[in-house]
Amino acid sequence: MTRKLAAEFFGTFWLVFGGCGSAVLAAGFPQLGIAFAGVALAFGLTVLTMAYAVGGISGGHFNPAVSLGLAVANRFDWRELIPYWIAQVVGGVVAAAVLYAIASGAPDFKVGGFASNGYGDLSPGHYSLFAAFLIEVVLTAAFLIIILGSTSKIAPAGFAPIAIGLGLTLIHLISIPVTNTSVNPARSTAAALFAQTGALSQLWLFWVAPLIGAAIGAVIWKVLLASDE
Repeated sequence: MTRKLAAEFFGTFWLVFGGCGSAVLAAGFPQLGIAFAGVALAFGLTVLTMAYAVGGISGGHFNPAVSLGLAVANRFDWRELIPYWIAQVVGGVVAAAVLYAIASGAPDFKVGGFASNGYGDLSPGHYSLFAAFLIEVVLTAAFLIIILGSTSKIAPAGFAPIAIGLGLTLIHLISIPVTNTSVNPARSTAAALFAQTGALSQLWLFWVAPLIGAAIGAVIWKVLLASDE
């Protein structure tokens, strides 16, 4: 169990450090050509690389919503859910702390939103609470279907991390303007703790919506799509 939790810690650390780091450190420099598309790709690459690196140890969840969805789909032991959640959140928070220490070394650094998620005034496009909630539910459900499908017995072996990483990239391309993209409560918690906005007051949505979406995605897979479970 210790190895599994360590893998989830490091995987989530890399997701937050790489994904949020691309937004905090690089996206503000137009000459680098990163912008939204670069941040979306960075998040996808973090999952892809860590899924290959440590996915064989822990399953490569790196996300409390994914762990819940896999439990609902009978792919994960419910008894391990809370320990996984703790390892994921701690990994994300440590990554955000390291990222903050690096970013604050710049002479003109301003914390601002610190790559946090939000709705209303904290949404990049000022989308409503309802819009933010709906997109987080729908995209997390889709993410679980991608994960369950690409890791099923009938899927080509060895390619799941690629499908999952590209799926997360697409999710970010769709929803960065709406919520700055969560679909991951650990990622949202880590960034919100360091943001100097009202991100913490809106954090509830980025736990509730992804968890609901993950459960919905798992049920859709089990009822309509699974042939090997």
